[in-house]
This record gives sequence, structure tokens and C-alpha cells, in this order.
Amino acid sequence: MIVPQMMLASSEMELTYVLRVATPEAKVIIAILVFFSIFAWSVMASKAMQMRKAKKLNRLFEDEFRNQTAVLSMFERRIQVDGCPNFAVYQAGCIEIQGRLKASQKRTPGRLTLNSMEHVKRALERAVAQESLKLESGLILLAIAVSGAPFLGLLGTVWGVMSTFSYVAMQGRADLATMAPGVAAALVTTVAGLLVAIPSMFGYNWLVHNLRVLTVELDNFAQDLVSRMEIEYLGENDDNPS
Repeated sequence: MIVPQMMLASSEMELTYVLRVATPEAKVIIAILVFFSIFAWSVMASKAMQMRKAKKLNRLFEDEFRNQTAVLSMFERRIQVDGCPNFAVYQAGCIEIQGRLKASQKRTPGRLTLNSMEHVKRALERAVAQESLKLESGLILLAIAVSGAPFLGLLGTVWGVMSTFSYVAMQGRADLATMAPGVAAALVTTVAGLLVAIPSMFGYNWLVHNLRVLTVELDNFAQDLVSRMEIEYLGENDDNPS
């Protein structure tokens, strides 16, 4: 157990030494990367919880929706499911179709024309787009961390190496003792950049995959909702207008 403890202590001392001899510019870049890392992890955690909650609520809502006899049953009971994308689409469709039914009450009570159904479809499409944007919000910050963190780290490394060579030129000698501390301190910014970018890349790809799945499920639900609305409210004579 003595050797691992010595190695751990040595690693801690190495890191402390490297940070101590790092240039002020490198320390600023490392501080920025630490902030990026905290921010990226918080975004990944919040988006993961949001998508997990959305999937769970979508399943529960779809089970209830399939069991109802009429399309507007849940809407008329004033049921609210916050954080459920499918319910938001359903609610938007129900509000639109209820308004269209009131407008056509005198002409064809309880029935809609093809033109009215097209308005309902567009309302559902808008709702799907809005919910997709809500789920997608925040992912651009992860994309910035993935693409920007390595370049910040590279900037710190290049700057540190440049400072090291300038110091070597001023000292007039290029031995290992003169160059090694500066080069090590310069390379630590690249390491910091990669430590930010790599987890952000995996998290971003995982979240994008789940976003695509949820978006496809939203589209499928909207299509199913439209079909049920057409069966229930579209007049038989409207299929072949003359």
C-alpha cells in the first residue's frame, strides 16, 4: 500500500507544481475551462432529467389516451400533464378543433370540413415544432464546449510554449531543467481542454440521439391524433367534395 500512496502523493505534487509554474495566461484559460466543465455537466444533467421525465410522461399519457373513447375526453376533463411533450401536442390540437367545432356549429354540428381539418393539422405541426425546440434548447451550449474547449487548451499550450522559448532565449541556454517546467505547464491546458471536450462530446451525442427518438415519437403521436380526429369529426361527404 506504500507504493500507491507515494504515487498518489507524487501525482498531487506534480499537478501542484505544474499549476504553480504555469503562466498567468495558462491559469486564466484553465479557470475558463473549469467553468466550461461545470456548466457542461450541469447542462447534461438537466437535459438528461428532462428527457427521462418526458419519456416517462409520454408513456403514461399514451396509455391513458388510447383508453379514452372520444378524442376530447381528457381535454374536457381539464387534465394537465406538465412536462409531457405529447400532452402539449394533444392540448394544442384539442384547442384548435374545439374552436373549429364552435365555428361550424350552425352549418354542420359536430362535424368538420377538410379545410378545418387542415387548420388542425397545421396547429399540431406547430406544437410538434415548439416541443422539439424546447427539448433541443441547451444542446448548443454542449456543442460549443465540444468544439471550443480543445481550441482553448491548444491556445494555452501554444502560448505557454512560446513563453518557454522566449525564457530560454533570454537565459541563453536550452537544457532540460530550463525547458521542462514551462512545456509541462503549457501542455496542461491541452489536457484540461480535452477533459472538458471528451465528456461533453459523449453527452451531446447521447442527448441528440434521445432528442431524435422523442421527435419521431411526437410526429407519430400527432399523426395518430389526426387520424382519430378525422374519424370522429370529419364528415363523410367531405371526403369527396364537389
